[in-house]
Amino acid sequence: MATNSSVRGGPRDRLLEAAKRLTYSQGPGIGVDALLREAQVARRSLYEHFGGKDGLLLEVIRQAATEDEEWIRSTLDAGGDDPRGRLLGLFDELDRVVTRPGFRGCRYLGADLGFAAADHPIHRETTAYRQRVRAVLENELVDLGHPSPQHAAEQLQLLIEGVLATGAAATVAHPGRVARALADTVLAQAA
Repeated sequence: MATNSSVRGGPRDRLLEAAKRLTYSQGPGIGVDALLREAQVARRSLYEHFGGKDGLLLEVIRQAATEDEEWIRSTLDAGGDDPRGRLLGLFDELDRVVTRPGFRGCRYLGADLGFAAADHPIHRETTAYRQRVRAVLENELVDLGHPSPQHAAEQLQLLIEGVLATGAAATVAHPGRVARALADTVLAQAA
């Protein structure tokens, strides 16, 4: 992970990188002064590029969602052609992610908890991200021939979010492995 002295690019890029790092490590309640200091930019840059802290954090969520969706798709693709193997492989990779040092949990859950107002735009972004992930899971389940792909996708998504939450809390040594066994039960319904 880069330090603020190695951040490249203009003020907008530096603000995004700083916000991405700091909101993940310290939560969305991080102060504006800390963000500006980390990005090495003036307050004016924040307002020019994002309209304020909320706009910056919204863009961080949008960018993270794009990156995470790409990661999910590439992880599934690495699992070959068999939808069952692809989905189970996703849990294997999640286990690797959540057991790495420095793992701090789900960015989207953190954002949802950090903004209490139900109508805050960040909630629309996190909800849209989750809907897109569920659609990817559902497509895999349709390919598998699962009798209830929509319901099974909801179950798998719940397991994924549970892995991320449990990984952050470090209450289970390998939450992805535990969730994989439960996912296997969900997928077995397609047999």
